[in-house]
Amino acid sequence: MRLLAEIVTVMIMAFAVSMDAFSISIGMGAYKIRLRQIFYIGLVVGIFHLLMPLLGIFAGHLLSGTFGGIAIYIGGILLIILGLQMVLTIFRSDAGSTFMPVGWGVLLFSFLVSIDSFSAGLSLGIFGAKAALAVICFSAMSVGMTWCGLLIGRKMQNMLGVYGELLGGIILIAYGIKLLVPFPW
Repeated sequence: MRLLAEIVTVMIMAFAVSMDAFSISIGMGAYKIRLRQIFYIGLVVGIFHLLMPLLGIFAGHLLSGTFGGIAIYIGGILLIILGLQMVLTIFRSDAGSTFMPVGWGVLLFSFLVSIDSFSAGLSLGIFGAKAALAVICFSAMSVGMTWCGLLIGRKMQNMLGVYGELLGGIILIAYGIKLLVPFPW
């Protein structure tokens, strides 16, 4: 019975942590991303959602909860910068220097959407949860949610055009602000 309760708890946490990847992926999907790239991005996000909570669980055994807060602030600042860059490139004529979810951009994107899974892993580590169960659930859920978000964003981009990219930048900025400013809800 205790194992079932732990599985349900970890699945709920995995869903909550993956909502970040989903919502930010909608914004990133505004770029003209091929299906092969969507597949690749989802897998890389899944790998980060496997590694970050695992690191968090191990760190949770060693450190206090304040370390996770620092990572969230860094992630918030990076998301705001990324969102601002997306918005500003809409108004520039040389769109070649824009952030694209390819190469290092995929790694940065994956890191940013998995920061909160580090914090969740940190709390799981403090409470002594099973590491294998947590990282498998976090990873699988984040892959699926990222794919869904990117596909929805891709469809929205086709319907909205340049406004879809603007919406994507605004989503990234809003989520970055949400990480920096704790709301009571």
